[in-house]
Amino acid sequence: MCLLPEAGLAILPVLLKTLFDPYFVQDCSYMLNALKHGIRLAKYKKKKPFYSILDCFLDAVKKQPNKTFLHFEGTSHSYVEVDKQSNKVARALQTRANLKQGDTVALFLGNDPCYVWIWMGLAKLGCAAALLNFNIRSKSLLHCFSCCGAKVIIAAAGKDGLQMKEAVEEVLPTLKQQGISVYLLSEECSVDGIHTLSEHIYQASDEPLSADLRASITFKSPALYIYTSGTTGLPKAALVTHERVWAASFIQAVSGVRSDDVLYINLPLYHSAGFLVGLTGAIERGLTVVLKRKFSASQFWEDCRKHNVTVMQYIGETMRYLCNTPKKDNERDHKVRIAIGNGVRSDIWTEFLNRFGDIAIRELYAATEGNIGFINYTSKIGVVGRVNFLHRRMFPYTLIKFDIEKEEPVRNSNGLCIKAAKGETGLLVGKITKYSPFVGYAGNNQQTEKKRLRDVLQKGDLYFNTGDLLRIDEQNFVQFQDRVGDTFRWKGENVATTEVADILTMVDCIEEANVYGVKVEGHEGRIGMAAVKLKEGKEFEGANTFSQVTNYLPTYARPRFIRIQSSFEMTGTFKMKKVSLVEDGFNPAAVHDPLYFLDPAMKTYVPLTEEIYTSINNREIKL
Repeated sequence: MCLLPEAGLAILPVLLKTLFDPYFVQDCSYMLNALKHGIRLAKYKKKKPFYSILDCFLDAVKKQPNKTFLHFEGTSHSYVEVDKQSNKVARALQTRANLKQGDTVALFLGNDPCYVWIWMGLAKLGCAAALLNFNIRSKSLLHCFSCCGAKVIIAAAGKDGLQMKEAVEEVLPTLKQQGISVYLLSEECSVDGIHTLSEHIYQASDEPLSADLRASITFKSPALYIYTSGTTGLPKAALVTHERVWAASFIQAVSGVRSDDVLYINLPLYHSAGFLVGLTGAIERGLTVVLKRKFSASQFWEDCRKHNVTVMQYIGETMRYLCNTPKKDNERDHKVRIAIGNGVRSDIWTEFLNRFGDIAIRELYAATEGNIGFINYTSKIGVVGRVNFLHRRMFPYTLIKFDIEKEEPVRNSNGLCIKAAKGETGLLVGKITKYSPFVGYAGNNQQTEKKRLRDVLQKGDLYFNTGDLLRIDEQNFVQFQDRVGDTFRWKGENVATTEVADILTMVDCIEEANVYGVKVEGHEGRIGMAAVKLKEGKEFEGANTFSQVTNYLPTYARPRFIRIQSSFEMTGTFKMKKVSLVEDGFNPAAVHDPLYFLDPAMKTYVPLTEEIYTSINNREIKL
């Protein structure tokens, strides 16, 4: 006689499959961990006054004042020292720049301890910080500055070779016209319109500031503006609320990071990876950070050994660079146990583990402005996460069929999107709810609206369009497949093709430019390539084109390959077609149009020969 009702019998196979799933324990552990931090966040929301990540840091100062918070280039700074430095910054800016609660200040700085205490000083005044990419120049710099509504910019003097002072000087006339105050982290500057700040910080008091200065700040208030490339051709300022800062800070916790760990940050602090996942995650955990000015493969493991690093951050290229270093007998002689990041290929992932030991790789999928993300909490290589009940309940998402050629979702006869089948690649969309909001981009309602997708599964619903193609396999693992639209990724940076095209068409000989990314053997992401149409009667000018792209574009955005075409293939809506160009790549044996290669040594674009092509594929030429 059966003791289970008929419905119970129906779900029994599913229940047994779940219980005997080899990842069942890890699923449960992750869900319990996520639930714990979700409850913590709910408690913080109820606290009066508002409890921010800054308050978390101030609690750590009381609990462990003398614990080292930052190691940087031979110097160390304790929690209490960083707290006092941020007090000095806040007081100096309060009097020097007349900052007040609700103001926004743009930071144009490289990785340095002062980045941390300047941001904290601003937070103590109730100000939001716009984190500018120190590679941007000219038009992009002005755009990034203006769209966040900042009235003050703080720039580094550029002693580390980043030339940020020079970049600010270039746009200074426009900044002065707009009434923008410019401050330089230097004791002296002879340029009219640029004010020095270092001496004022040095002379300011380090006494604590009243929390009343930020009394009106809430969970929904802007904390940061972090820039992401988009189809407009210019970076978009993703508005990051204090609630989002908290959510990002928990990534380390769910990855298994403890308060006694030592974190190595070599990614730029203007990135959400370096700042949100790295820095604020370290504050939430109360651990020690080893801050690096920039990534160095040759110094990486030596730094880890010197500072007893236990947690590292990476992007796909980081892993590849480390795997490309000469093998050494002591390369497993380290204490690194967790690596958190994104964008690593399966073969590099495997090679990294084989060479450097049993390190838990916590591969992420997320977007600064997005409302859905994944983390690989298992040991499965090549995936960004796993479907589980609690995650999907808290952050509803789905994969929908997507037409690559038309660059739009496939819809049925009722006008609704069609779910991708298990194992099928689809566009990831996250439902916009109270608990998974999409705040949008500062000063750009048009781009904000473009990321909203309506009538997805039912009439009237609203989803965030990630612009990314993912796949869920039969074991419920989530795999990243590719990006769609006009943005591709190279050297860990998003490259907006229309911005690059605008710069190319400023060259005297070029009439039109169609920019896209192409795969290169042995490299993550896609490298920049441009098909160009020349003006009538003009020859391609390699030296002038080289000068244009190097003067106006950061290194990662410069097209390394140029293809000369007499005409462009267009869509029915007069958009330039890219699919066949991407498939053609840059092989001179397969492409019959003239091809050119950016040669930094020659300071020009040179004809792309079979010999150069072979050297690139053999990694004899560094890209």
